[in-house]
Amino acid sequence: MSGTQLNNPLHGVTLERVVTELVEQYGWEYLAGRININCFKNDPSVKSSLKFLRKTPWAREKVEELFVAMQSAKNLWEVPDKSTGPKK
Repeated sequence: MSGTQLNNPLHGVTLERVVTELVEQYGWEYLAGRININCFKNDPSVKSSLKFLRKTPWAREKVEELFVAMQSAKNLWEVPDKSTGPKK
């Protein structure tokens, strides 16, 4: 049972971190346009969003999907560490 979370990209990531990173990356306006929920549109805050998302599974799922997509895109564009390159 210990290996059940190996392929879960959200394992160990709090919902607060998910919302905070999405807001930092995209901003409230983009999030409101992408995911049509009032907590992103009207006087948005992390606290109000967390309260709503914890009670609304379909909205939380959409937010988590966007977060995973954002993380995947970041990983595609990461610059490799020079120290891990080929040795001469």
